[in-house]
Amino acid sequence: MNIRPKITPIYQTSVFKFEDLDAVQQYFDEPGSRYLYSRNGNPNSDELADAVNRWEGGAGALATGSGMAAIFAALLTYCQAGDHVLCAADIYGGSAALLNLELSRLGIAVSYVPFEELDDLSAHLRPTTRLLLCETMSNPLLRVVDLRAAAVECHRHGLRLVVDNTFATPVLTRPLAYGADLMLHSVTKYLAGHSDVTAGAVVARTAEDAARLCQIGTVFGLTLSPMESWLSVRGLKTLRLRVAAHSENAWAVAEFLEEHPVVAAVYYPGLPTHSQHALAMTQGGGRFGGMLSFRLPDDPAVVNSFMRRSQRFPFAPSLAGVDSSCSHPLSTSHRALTDAQRTELGITVGLVRLSVGIEPVEELLADLAQALD
Repeated sequence: MNIRPKITPIYQTSVFKFEDLDAVQQYFDEPGSRYLYSRNGNPNSDELADAVNRWEGGAGALATGSGMAAIFAALLTYCQAGDHVLCAADIYGGSAALLNLELSRLGIAVSYVPFEELDDLSAHLRPTTRLLLCETMSNPLLRVVDLRAAAVECHRHGLRLVVDNTFATPVLTRPLAYGADLMLHSVTKYLAGHSDVTAGAVVARTAEDAARLCQIGTVFGLTLSPMESWLSVRGLKTLRLRVAAHSENAWAVAEFLEEHPVVAAVYYPGLPTHSQHALAMTQGGGRFGGMLSFRLPDDPAVVNSFMRRSQRFPFAPSLAGVDSSCSHPLSTSHRALTDAQRTELGITVGLVRLSVGIEPVEELLADLAQALD
């Protein structure tokens, strides 16, 4: 019987069979022609990597077991002991923890560059500097990096630009098109989209870097399981529709919050008052994503009251699912930063981050109104 499924089956296997010694030899002589062991490659993880690679317009990609694994693979593509990494100061707290706590043990040093100095890295360079790590839109303050300017500045100094595109997604922005060398996603977030997967992906601009990524993924065991890969591919099929709905709802929520008397500030690139609004308009094609942050009084009682009263924005320390949620950067995602770093970035008790879902927007606005009352 010739079975031709429309949807790729789940290859829930750790190992693949060979007919004889000739078949094994063919595997090593013709990479990509066979599967040996799922750490080296699996049809489901390869399908996900290929799908993300097409979205981002790269030369090859690696699917990883988490977004943190994707960051680790990206950094190791260019760095070894004795090297130096530059990182945008307002980076995701988990990324900062990896850089501060673990890469230092591997002999890789890190320096943080204030957002205002990303267009001129001269003061931060060392002879061993290899790359700059930044986010398309920063977490949690939604600052928008000028990717083309950052790429030009990096390449002027012989550095590589590595961009975390999790918040923007390729629906809004494709960093490789602006000159980035590697870009990565926490697939857990928008790409999978349903809060039921933990996964990551890294996409390379060149075939050489793509091959290095795959080598790192195999040797370090960073590759993704078949089931998680299958779920992520399924989620990707609705990415364009979901991001459009997330963006539309977040814009409405941001405008509502900006007018609310209890709210001191709103951080959303879609608002004309945002300092990078024009840049975000250009890089995002007129859409600004589903993430925003806003500032309440720096009083834990006020924040707790909002969280307890809200029914549509439960406190959940992740983001980008179809269901809305809220998070508290100070006590969750950016907990690993020093007090000085958090103070400099403005991450205080009153800062609340919203992941705006795709529910009917009138329900979200009504819930926020009563929660902030």
